[in-house]
Amino acid sequence: MPLPVDEITKLIKKSIPDATIEIKDLMGDNNHYAATIKSSQFNNLNKIEQHKLVYKSLEGKMGNELHALSITTEGK
Repeated sequence: MPLPVDEITKLIKKSIPDATIEIKDLMGDNNHYAATIKSSQFNNLNKIEQHKLVYKSLEGKMGNELHALSITTEGK
């Protein structure tokens, strides 16, 4: 079952409350997304650490309910 944008946003906000999140459905199938996420929690972290925070916030749904998510992160 695909994961809707509002659920992805909710999961990320739960772990990264100050995040500004833009998510685009790349294929129109609720299964392939691109997300741009900005948060002060990313300050002083490298890109790998930033992405790990995002993946952790998805609570194991990446690769299951969420098939593909391209992530762009930056600090605030």
